[in-house]
Formats: sequence, structure tokens, C-alpha cells
Amino acid sequence: MSIEIHLADTQGFCAGVSMAIKTVDEALKKFGAPLYVRHEIVHNTSVIRDFESRGVVFVEHLDSVPAGSTVIFSAHGVAPSVYDDAKQYNLVPVDATCPLVTKVHREAIQFSEKDIQTILIGHRGHQELIGTSGYVKPELLHIVETVEDVDALDLNTSQPIGYLTQTTLSVSETKVIIERIKAKFPDVIAPPKEDICYATTNRQDAVIRLAKNCDVVIICGSPNSSNSNRLRETAENENVPSYIIDNHSEFRPEMIQNKQRIGISSGASVPSYVVEEVVSKIQETCPDSTVFREESREKGFMFRLPKF
Repeated sequence: MSIEIHLADTQGFCAGVSMAIKTVDEALKKFGAPLYVRHEIVHNTSVIRDFESRGVVFVEHLDSVPAGSTVIFSAHGVAPSVYDDAKQYNLVPVDATCPLVTKVHREAIQFSEKDIQTILIGHRGHQELIGTSGYVKPELLHIVETVEDVDALDLNTSQPIGYLTQTTLSVSETKVIIERIKAKFPDVIAPPKEDICYATTNRQDAVIRLAKNCDVVIICGSPNSSNSNRLRETAENENVPSYIIDNHSEFRPEMIQNKQRIGISSGASVPSYVVEEVVSKIQETCPDSTVFREESREKGFMFRLPKF
């Protein structure tokens, strides 16, 4: 059967991920291996395995890094205490935090300086949320994941209340949570600009467009990637069967059985070659297929590398 393979018009590396990955590349050239990175630089298995093969060592705790070493902080950002740890262990930090995450850190600091009770919307245990939490005074911090969490909040309404969000959340689900917060706390202070980043929004919008034209949507992304999982959920919310796969080896022909239009997208930390390998795998299953692709809407957008 002749099938169509449609690639999302915005997918793959965002500017923050590109900056972080290039930071590690340039640091390898300058300092050589082993090169230490705290946490996975981005949440993608292919990227991590490639760097590990080149001598990058990913650690969760800085006490395992030799004194005097350079250590790169991941794109997800870290709490202030991690910088203190780097100083304690005589390490040289290189900050590869996405600038849009850093923006949320600044907002968190400003809220705490004004003693604003801060509702932080995000996924507990995610590295970005952990990092951002560190910029809020503990007594002011209230983490919510769902509208039920909002309903359970017991805040002092005589003291200012504000909210911030993780940058990689579902736009539609976060909107519902924010609406519930505003209903419960009418005077709540919003961030100066929306915290969910442009790349997350663009990719979710692209998947919605894809889902309206396709019978099934396949998202390339690793299991621990928040933004990739949100893309699969976005397609599912459009009532289209959707799957998330780490690479071409996880593709199964039954995913596209009796489907004529196949949509493919990828998370913000997924290399383009992963998508191309998935396309090739599908073409092996369905030789009579046509691939449709458009130029990315984010072409040419980039962030400067940190100095080191």
C-alpha cells in the first residue's frame, strides 16, 4: 500500500539543546577527555552514548569529580547549592543551562526577594524543577503537578502569591492548572513572560497540525525526556494513535498497520539522524512511500555559548 510520511515542520534540536551540546563539543576540544558533566547534558540516549564514547563522564554528584577538573552543568539548570558544591570540591564549572531556564531562575529569585509565595508548576523529580526550586526560599515554595494539587494548596492570602512553570510542560494541561490557580487566588502574580519556552510550544503546535492530517503519530524521544513525552500526549489528545520510540530499533510494523498517513516528530533533544533512521526503517517496511518535509520554523535561531 502506498503511504505518506509527514515530518513535523518544527522538531528536533532547539536552540538551548544545540548550545548545550556544542558546549560539550568545544570543551572536549579544549580540555580533552575525561570531561565531566553533571547529569545528562540533555535527555537523549543517542546523544549521551555518543559523548560517552568520546570520553565524557556523566555524574550525579560532584564529589566523584577529581579536584581541579572542569565540570559542565546540564541544559536543565542547577540549584545554587550545586555551585557551592563545585567551589567546595575545587572544580571549574561551565554553565550550559538553557537561557530560557535561567530566565525562570531569575523570576524565582525576584519572587523570593519580595517574599512572594511561589507556586511552581512542574514534574516532581525532573532536573529542571529541582534546579528552579533551589532559587525559591523553602518556606515560600509550593510545587504542583495537577489541578488536584492546586485544590489542596493552603496559602496565606494576605501575603502575595505568584506562579512559575517548568519550561517543557504540556501547554494545554498547564493552561488548565493556571486557570485553577487564578480561580482560587484571583490576585496571583504571573511571570512577566510565559515560562513554557517557545521551542516546547512550537513543537506541540506542530504535532497538533501533524495529527490533524495523519492516521498515526510517532514521536522520536527518550523515556526520560519531558518534552518528548508531552509531544506524544499532544498527539494522543487529538485522538490519534501515538507512540514514543527512542530510536529506529523500537519501531514495530504494527504501529503503522493499515495506516496511510504517518506523522513523525521528535523532542527538542533528539538528533536529526534518529528521525532519518526511523524514516528509513518505515520505508523498508513500506517501499512504496513518499516523504513530505518542510523547513523548520526555527531555522537560524541560536544561543551564544558560555565562556570558558
